[in-house]
Amino acid sequence: MTGARSTQSGSNREDSEDGSDAVRGSPAPGEVLGRLPTDAGLRRQLAAAARSRGRTASVAGEIADIEAELAGIEVEPVDLTAARRRVAEATGEIERLKERVAALRGDARARRAVDAETDETLDDLEAAAAELSAAQTEAIAAEQALERARAEAARARDERRRRLRLRDRLRNRRGVARRELAEAMYPEFRRALAVVPSGDPSAAGTGPGAYDGDPVAASLAAVRTAALDGPVELRGSAARRIEESGRSPRSLLRTADVRFRGARDGR
Repeated sequence: MTGARSTQSGSNREDSEDGSDAVRGSPAPGEVLGRLPTDAGLRRQLAAAARSRGRTASVAGEIADIEAELAGIEVEPVDLTAARRRVAEATGEIERLKERVAALRGDARARRAVDAETDETLDDLEAAAAELSAAQTEAIAAEQALERARAEAARARDERRRRLRLRDRLRNRRGVARRELAEAMYPEFRRALAVVPSGDPSAAGTGPGAYDGDPVAASLAAVRTAALDGPVELRGSAARRIEESGRSPRSLLRTADVRFRGARDGR
């Protein structure tokens, strides 16, 4: 099934083609039309045919600019957990050392009150005070590192939002390009329907969204309007249509390399 009929399922397929896949770039014409039947919608098929003939949409320059801008966005992951843990550990160490310093000072006062030896206690107090000073310095460095990480995380969020906005614009512009190219090819597509098996020009309507004819015939007509460099592989119903027509597949599809696979089975 090609999805070329103007049905709800076909419409949904065209909508999906404007989704996440749209930001990856337009597929080569052979990727869309090189194997029939295809899952691509009619607009995508006709746009591929137009590109195979060197046509470009009016928004091609804008699409290229958006793609270049997207390619320049690099968002590195920011680990706030490690920075927060460092701050928490430094804060905890400060509290522990403050308690030790306070305890040693109390011990030193108590020893002085009874004229006991204080040298060892004062040495311990001096060492604990030095450790506390170092821990406070580490806490300041940890807080500064956390602030830097938060700023980097904020910048990363801004870049991700910008990337999402650009992707939305790119989807929109690609949709515009696809519709423009498909519309440009539609007169030739309508004429091709009069030639291919099961084709009916009266089913073409006024544009790709109005087509209500046979989906396989639509794909064959799209191939006929294209200028493909590579082979066209026909399977299942598409192969049977050509075989049953009794006509030369190369002249019918205007393609030099036509290959058949599974022509007489149900694939």
